[in-house]
Amino acid sequence: MRILALIPVLLPAPALAASPIAEVLCEPAPQMTERLAKRYGATLSSTGLRNPEEVVELWTDAQGDWTMVIAYASGTSCIVAMGEHWAQLAPQDPA
Repeated sequence: MRILALIPVLLPAPALAASPIAEVLCEPAPQMTERLAKRYGATLSSTGLRNPEEVVELWTDAQGDWTMVIAYASGTSCIVAMGEHWAQLAPQDPA
């Protein structure tokens, strides 16, 4: 019976997937802007109103990396997603 109790200990644990963002990064909006623009060479590409208290910002760089930020009315901004290979698509004629 003691051997059976050791089996879970001896089996390898499943590997955890690595996340590009280990945790959500939040800081005052001016510092977030400086981080993205000066440190990473990103520019603000587009924005959208999520609700009266939150604006979604999409930052991109020349290599196609992108970062999605939520800017809160409180003055805090948080990175909520990031990735690679951003492509700007031309508007399509619906006709």
